[in-house]
Amino acid sequence: VQRFISEDRLPHLLLYGPPGTGKTSTILACARQLYREREFGSMVLELNASDDRGIDIVRGPILSFASTRTIFKKGFKLVILDEADAMTQDAQNALRRVIEKFTENTRFCLICNYLSKIIPALQSRCTRFRFGPLTPELMVPRLQHVIQEEGVDVTEDGMKALVTLSSGDMRRALNILQSTSMAFGKVTEENVYTCTGHPLKSDIANILDWMLNQDFSTAYRKIMELKTLKGLALQDILTEIHLFVHRGEHRVRLQIILERPNFPLALTKCFLLSTVDFPPSIRIQLLIKLADIEYRLAAGTSEKIQLSSLIAAFQVTRDLVVAEA
Repeated sequence: VQRFISEDRLPHLLLYGPPGTGKTSTILACARQLYREREFGSMVLELNASDDRGIDIVRGPILSFASTRTIFKKGFKLVILDEADAMTQDAQNALRRVIEKFTENTRFCLICNYLSKIIPALQSRCTRFRFGPLTPELMVPRLQHVIQEEGVDVTEDGMKALVTLSSGDMRRALNILQSTSMAFGKVTEENVYTCTGHPLKSDIANILDWMLNQDFSTAYRKIMELKTLKGLALQDILTEIHLFVHRGEHRVRLQIILERPNFPLALTKCFLLSTVDFPPSIRIQLLIKLADIEYRLAAGTSEKIQLSSLIAAFQVTRDLVVAEA
């Protein structure tokens, strides 16, 4: 993009990718570089999803802006259409002729989250740039700059939690940082998770421990108590548990009771702590169950019933693992 600007050969642009990755900031920075402050208003037309951008606007204001030339300034005007995937099919169709007709004196920049919602005719008229989720290496220095300027107290685990929960979205990271700092004063891992209402890793470990090592009623009661106490959503718990099972990184501790007739009574009451990993066949069954529960939750079913289903899935898995062991 920098090269396009320096050579004065900026094409029509299509910037796409998840929110908070710097698409709008990039094109606004380009516009500031291209135009001086006083000519900015006459050379740049920025329309957001909150503005009306139906077919009438494309045929009216956008068309008249693109078709008129500035008398004193050579070069092109810039039309920025933010959240272009929210534009109707008709408006997009009307836009393609405008883009083609006035290329000489106007450049268009479309910004969207989902490329598939932009009609192919517009995609082919633009140079596409994908903005991927930001990596921790890119996010941490910027966050540290903000922390330093604002004088916020952030611990190392708090910084890790910010980066993890924002999943590559810089805007979200800054929002979490601000709200946690205002709510608690100090930004630690626990405070970040509490502020966003996300289950802590220790909570997830406890939930898994209860589901695998307690009887059904006890596990259900304890998880319900934890959910009520911390205000956790089953959807979030399920997402975290899915990561746990899917990666298979952590080994699951199962308690297998030794109850054999030829064992002394003292040993019968003892637990044999055995660290087991889910065998692939059992893990596959469990993942299918988790997917079903997630689908049912999305359909708006009762959380209590789905929680029972989740515990049941893990208890069945436990019995299968024990049987195989």
